[in-house]
Amino acid sequence: MKLNERSLAFYATCDSPADNAGFLYKRGERHTAYHRRWFVLKGNMLFYFEERESREPVGVIVLEGCTVELCDSAEEFTFAIRFGGAKSRTYVLAAESQAAMESWVKSLSRASFDYMRLVVRELEKQLEEMRWGPAGGCGGCRQLPGSWKPKSSGPERSPERLLALPTVLPKENGCAVWNNEPGADQPPDTSSCGGYDSEGNPRPPPLPPRRRASSSEAGSVGVAAAESTSIFCRLHEQYGQEVARLRQDWLERQCGPRP
Repeated sequence: MKLNERSLAFYATCDSPADNAGFLYKRGERHTAYHRRWFVLKGNMLFYFEERESREPVGVIVLEGCTVELCDSAEEFTFAIRFGGAKSRTYVLAAESQAAMESWVKSLSRASFDYMRLVVRELEKQLEEMRWGPAGGCGGCRQLPGSWKPKSSGPERSPERLLALPTVLPKENGCAVWNNEPGADQPPDTSSCGGYDSEGNPRPPPLPPRRRASSSEAGSVGVAAAESTSIFCRLHEQYGQEVARLRQDWLERQCGPRP
């Protein structure tokens, strides 16, 4: 992935709210000493600066395909960001308190797009349950209201349809052509140009006329669309309030005393 340095620097220092921010101790790659850095988490990107007032980040960690886990170290409140692969680097970080470590581990574990994808799937599942109710005892299948039909004791059989199936199906371009009209099991009559061409191959049926939806069907579609829109609005308002509360907490932390 190609990253533009100026765009990253602007995104790291712009006024957009951060998912988490604070001081962490970062262990060096070559030297095992820990250095105090200011970290800012925005989306799936973890920026770190030399100081809180720095105008450009020292580096960035893209949190995709990684795991966040606690690790044993001489420093307290230590955790690591590990990536898959033999030559991938492992970032070892240390917080200043137990609460700060738990907050960072939680926010970093939720920063990837894989986690967001799981959240979207869960919201879609909740939306379906709100619309049609929880899955019944038929193996997780869902049926529309009014679509249940009693199951017959045996398979449905239509004598006319069974008689209409030919013993040897005619083929067109290597595919069998089904014809349920009476007399379909008879060989095609090539004397006329009705349903077959001069070589005895069946002609494709004419295209059916375009069906127009009735006013009742259009009304039912409109009611369903209005219902789904209202459900989405309720979900949007619920999660919007949570985002506003998190933003207010972030603003209060920004206005607080600096360490």
